[in-house]
Amino acid sequence: MMRWFFGIKCISSNVGCLGLLFVWGKLDLVMENAQLSDCCCDTIFIFQKTNQVMSGFKHRKPTFRHLRAYAFDPSLSLDINTVNINNIVYSILWEDLEPGPIGEYVEVIDYDPTIKKFYKPIDLDHPYILAERGLPPSESNPQYHQLMVYAVAMHTIKNFEKALGRKILWSSRLLKDRKKYEEYVGRLRIYPHAMREANAYYSPMKKALLFGYFSATPANAGIHMPDALVFTCLSHDIVTHEVTHAILDGINRNYSRATNPDVLAFHEAFADIVALFQHFTFPDVLKHQIAQTRGNLSSQNLLGKLAQELGAAIGGHGSLRDALGGYNKTTGEWEPQKANLDDYLRWQEPHKRGSILVAAVFEAFLTIYKNRIKDLLRIASNGTGILPEGELGPDLVNRMATEASKAAKHTLMMCIRALDYCPPLSITFGDYLRAIITADMDLVKEDNRDYRLAFIDAFRNRGIYPDGIKTLSIDSLQHKMWNIGLEGKTVVAGKYGVRPNKMYVPSIEPAPTTNDHILLDSNTQGLIKLIIRFLKDYADKIKYVTDRKEIFDETRNFIKGGFENYGLHRGVKGLLDSVYFMRLTGLSFTRHYKDLGMKPSGQSNEMPSFSIQNLRLVSRTGPDGDLVNQVIFSIIQKSGIRLRKGKMIGHFTPENDESLSEGKYIYQGGCSLVFDIDSSTLKYVISKPLLDIEHLEKETFKQDISYTKKDWFRIDRSLVEKEVNYLYQGEHLMHSEYQNYFGMGINDFLYNEPFGFLHRHETGHEE
Repeated sequence: MMRWFFGIKCISSNVGCLGLLFVWGKLDLVMENAQLSDCCCDTIFIFQKTNQVMSGFKHRKPTFRHLRAYAFDPSLSLDINTVNINNIVYSILWEDLEPGPIGEYVEVIDYDPTIKKFYKPIDLDHPYILAERGLPPSESNPQYHQLMVYAVAMHTIKNFEKALGRKILWSSRLLKDRKKYEEYVGRLRIYPHAMREANAYYSPMKKALLFGYFSATPANAGIHMPDALVFTCLSHDIVTHEVTHAILDGINRNYSRATNPDVLAFHEAFADIVALFQHFTFPDVLKHQIAQTRGNLSSQNLLGKLAQELGAAIGGHGSLRDALGGYNKTTGEWEPQKANLDDYLRWQEPHKRGSILVAAVFEAFLTIYKNRIKDLLRIASNGTGILPEGELGPDLVNRMATEASKAAKHTLMMCIRALDYCPPLSITFGDYLRAIITADMDLVKEDNRDYRLAFIDAFRNRGIYPDGIKTLSIDSLQHKMWNIGLEGKTVVAGKYGVRPNKMYVPSIEPAPTTNDHILLDSNTQGLIKLIIRFLKDYADKIKYVTDRKEIFDETRNFIKGGFENYGLHRGVKGLLDSVYFMRLTGLSFTRHYKDLGMKPSGQSNEMPSFSIQNLRLVSRTGPDGDLVNQVIFSIIQKSGIRLRKGKMIGHFTPENDESLSEGKYIYQGGCSLVFDIDSSTLKYVISKPLLDIEHLEKETFKQDISYTKKDWFRIDRSLVEKEVNYLYQGEHLMHSEYQNYFGMGINDFLYNEPFGFLHRHETGHEE
């Protein structure tokens, strides 16, 4: 019988060493008594005698797969000044791949519907391709397009997992069968040639990235050849941008529901921020641009630009977007961007509004970078701070590049980590600033380089302020620490306080007399402690699990529980009628829920319906070795609202979220709960209230709260009408930006393609 093997030959001159020759093909040489000790080589091949044939185990897998790709897009490879920095090598964590490529996270499917053709999938594990570090960059080779989207997608995923301290999961597929609720999505599908138009977008419905290609119509034929094919899948910035949309949707799908002008703008801005700061992970690019700008990264440079080729190909004068400035339409000259307080008040279109957030984050980075290189400038300029004429020396460029890379890496990590400290819906730029500060204070105890102050200053320069704070300072921006769970602890509450009740408040600790603190009743505190113990079990269960499907399944099991097993959903139900918990979260857990337009829970008519989402374990290590071990989850509730001319007039009980008739709207509230596993406490509650909290505080301050009254609880009318007026612009027959992008029912955001409309670019016009 023919046997096939892969082997090695020892070329040592040692006398006692046996020469072993194993090649691809049949076994050329059989060594009857070959042993590992007979060979002097450092090899992990283990040989054993099996029917006079020697078998060997393969060498361990490589750590990285190296793939050649564009740092920006093909246009820079045609410029003599940038050709040497545009072709780089991505180091991707090794995984076994099927042709496509198809791996653990992504699946590239190269079907072009315009010509009804499948392109042959690339096999990145082919020996020739491995030896050549992939394929040479090429605009005309579809297989290279497949390689490019895979390399950039995996590079982006790696950065997110490093920052978040956990595995990335794609958004699950929602099912009409409410008992099953959702289905695991293991791979994100990527279509490099999905359409013939100047567009690329993430599809929440398809769980896929769709990239277009088109014929260029440039404003300047000297910059880009007219009618040349432009492939969006070959732009690092576009691929990173779309992958980030998909990751963000997996972290929180409610961020596609545009309940205020910041929501879609945040989606766009955050995707741009990730794409921009990944430029700084390319050492040769960074050094080149620092040399070109003489270390002044606030001037025009490639690092602050997005999608150069696309911007030029659709008729623009430069890149699609630029964090640092832009071209003056009158003069045709590039001008630096100036912070304008009016922009945040005026701009509603998601890309323009998102550019405000991008500019704020980039300004924070520049401030950090300038502070890090002050000593280098003093040394290089003999204390004057003004560098001498001529090119910068290579040593100075290298040191500046090191500092720029560190500053950019820290900025990107701060921006990604903040996602775990954001509210679960209706996010604003101010919420995001609070999340950045809170996340950084949790992980980095001493901010000796004033990173947090740089962010605050950049946001303030653009008129971005969070709601609910009285002063703008680092301490006030950090979300309030509740630390519920420790014995004898008081917690921060509303301004009215709570009247003590002998049935619930332990008599050994009288209720505080200030307006800033209340004491949780023993029943609520006991139930929260029970939930904490349950979450610690969850953390122990998945702490060392690396299989993403297993993480998803275990998470779902811990939320739902079983016939004999305690579930998180059941634990939260134990807080029924806890006024303290309702004030804490802003959500309704009262028996009077029907008066608020809420459906009953599937298991109890006494309890209003609610959903638990985004349960996740966070494990991070700070720069000083400090550990952060947290479990986070969100609670979402819905209320049916009757409307007349943009005003709330009552409630209805919604049967489903689809195709609501005119005059009806589903309003949502939610909160994110952050539990510290090491101290066994509920540390943060980040809420977008459903209830009118101020009214609830007034009523409970005046009453004995051993029981509840239905007139204590009402939906916050001002928040509802503000949201509705944004969506409908005051009238049901008018359409806002949200409706233009989503196209269909205003409550159907989960069943439409928001980013398909959002990302369409018309050729021949500036965006």
